[in-house]
Amino acid sequence: MANLVAIAYDDLDQAKRVMERIGQLRKEHLIELEDAVIVEHQPGGKMKLHQPSMAGMGAAGGALWGGLIGLIFLMPLFGMAIGAATGAATGALSDYGIDDNFMNELGQKLPEGGAATFVLVKEATTDKVVPEVAKFGGHVIQSSLSNEQEAALQEALDKRGAAASA
Repeated sequence: MANLVAIAYDDLDQAKRVMERIGQLRKEHLIELEDAVIVEHQPGGKMKLHQPSMAGMGAAGGALWGGLIGLIFLMPLFGMAIGAATGAATGALSDYGIDDNFMNELGQKLPEGGAATFVLVKEATTDKVVPEVAKFGGHVIQSSLSNEQEAALQEALDKRGAAASA
């Protein structure tokens, strides 16, 4: 079973650097992904998806992310909205009654200009992957990890991110 991990960053460049590092880890066979995407919070509240080239794993990738993001936002129709019109995502969110708590959390964790990496991890050598990803800091905004695993990941992000910015 794959685990979803979404980590928020201050800007798109930081999220892209993380995704590049994940791509390198993938080439080293330290992580196996089903898919990956970067979500950018643009001015005006619009969300834009950036599909990294290393994550282009077949034609089903777009459908997978549409459905997955629809599930995260508790609204399967949202996935269709992303496929049809990414720029209309914010309007679709409010029209279909998305969980307000999640939207508030996303808004707090992903400020305008911020970005998040969404990674569907099939398998990983955790003790080697987490320290590499943690170098970039960030904040876990969503995961299917156990509470203990998520807390350990966030602790690593906090420690490494603080060391990197010092």
